[in-house]
Amino acid sequence: MLESTIWILLVGFGAGQLAKRLGAPGLIGMILVGFLLGPEGFNRISTGILAKAPELRQFAVMVILMRAGLGLDRDKLQQQGSVALRLGFLPAMCEAIAITVTAMVLFQFNWATGLLLGCIISAESPAVIVPGMLHLKNLGWGVGKGIADAILTGSALSDVLVLLVFSLLINFLTQGQSNGLAFLPLQVVLQIGVGALFGYGVARLFTLLLTQSSWVDTQVQEVLVAACLALLLVVGTHFLPIYSGYLAVMAFGFFIIEFSPPLARRLRIGFNALWIGAEIILFVLMGASIQLQILGKAFWPGLLLLTIGIVFGRMLGWALSTYRSNWNWRERLFLLPGNSAKATVQAAIGAVPLSLNLEGGDIILAVAALSILITAPLGAWAIPTFAPKLLTQDPIDPTKVMVNRKTILLAAVDTSDLAILVLTKTAEVARRCQADVIVVHALQGEPSASTQVLQAHISRLLLDVPHQFVMIAGTVSDVLLKSAQQYHADEIIMGKRGHRPWQQVFVGSASRAVLATSTIPVMLVEPDRSPTQSIS
Repeated sequence: MLESTIWILLVGFGAGQLAKRLGAPGLIGMILVGFLLGPEGFNRISTGILAKAPELRQFAVMVILMRAGLGLDRDKLQQQGSVALRLGFLPAMCEAIAITVTAMVLFQFNWATGLLLGCIISAESPAVIVPGMLHLKNLGWGVGKGIADAILTGSALSDVLVLLVFSLLINFLTQGQSNGLAFLPLQVVLQIGVGALFGYGVARLFTLLLTQSSWVDTQVQEVLVAACLALLLVVGTHFLPIYSGYLAVMAFGFFIIEFSPPLARRLRIGFNALWIGAEIILFVLMGASIQLQILGKAFWPGLLLLTIGIVFGRMLGWALSTYRSNWNWRERLFLLPGNSAKATVQAAIGAVPLSLNLEGGDIILAVAALSILITAPLGAWAIPTFAPKLLTQDPIDPTKVMVNRKTILLAAVDTSDLAILVLTKTAEVARRCQADVIVVHALQGEPSASTQVLQAHISRLLLDVPHQFVMIAGTVSDVLLKSAQQYHADEIIMGKRGHRPWQQVFVGSASRAVLATSTIPVMLVEPDRSPTQSIS
């Protein structure tokens, strides 16, 4: 199993990076590697890991839903509440009905088997939609109207409905119990309500323990405890099937924002890191589950069925969901690439009918695999491609998403002793905020021996900090202000001359000019009375 884990993580990561460099979504490379490493390829994944694939997928889905919950915006949800609610029911329901009718014609299924296939195919993939929507929020696309939040919430509610109907149909087909279908609306409300309540309770307990009782010491421990609690909510449905574990996890992340925004920000960083590994495991194992022989049996009928389900079923659901909303036609059209991807749920339950020896189980598995291979890569590519064409870019709310931008510090140095103090303070700040450093030296003539000594000090003091040293001819203030604009610096760190009592009220001419005109913060480093190492 250890060897298989190395294959999955190392080769899967490499394939994902290669796919991105070729302009394709990373998951395409991961799925392809999974197929090559799986039973249909070189068979390098152990049977033990393949047997544990459902549990590993549950962990990956937990990470996805926690990221979704930690990225939700309550104000935008209130603004688009009715749209999000309708997106949670109408598109999946319309698509499932369209697939049911089509399957009865193409595959001669009865209504129950056709609806079973409809439930599997109509589920939306959090593995594709959640990262895609969070990426759009990081960039500000559609943030003003809360489009990403509506899609995130709607997809979670949609999967709750689909999985409920799926489980009832499985009971009906295996045991002949149809009474549960009559109570479906009540069960949906119960699952959603109790799931939200459980998420609220766990979030309240978690924030109390961490913010008031100080049960953990580091950010890593916070993420570890949060991940265990979220996973407990998911697996808890096996013992207490009265709530939706997936919805409870999203509610858990959402309410953490309400109770402690600083804690939510730290958890976003941790779960973004967890997703790097979870994504590889999820899609590599998804690729390993593909069976070409089964896939070939229903390729063309399955392709027709998918097309009918999306074009006629899901598009009708989108039209009804956004009816009388403030979405314009471009934003409604964005639902086609933004809300169609299928992967996670299909990989998790697509093989269940076949494992139970239900009639048509092999065809259901083939169509489920086909839906993953076609819609997951298309969705992962189409979301970032069409968002700039169909959505408006609005200001980003950093309290709800991670702003993926590197902090840049600009350090101003000369060849005096003060440069060592500036570099030391810059290195200290850069290590705290994981920043890159641009060291700027304003040349007043040709480089001298002192300049070479300065470069040696820069290399020594900024050894473990990403940095770049530039020398530009010109006055100090002009060079610094132009460099700050060119490198998009977030802060300028420079020295302040004079430490005797009669000099403390004065600031050097260069410092004064930068302070007067800079549009970004300026930190002045003042020399002390202690001996300092000399540059020259």
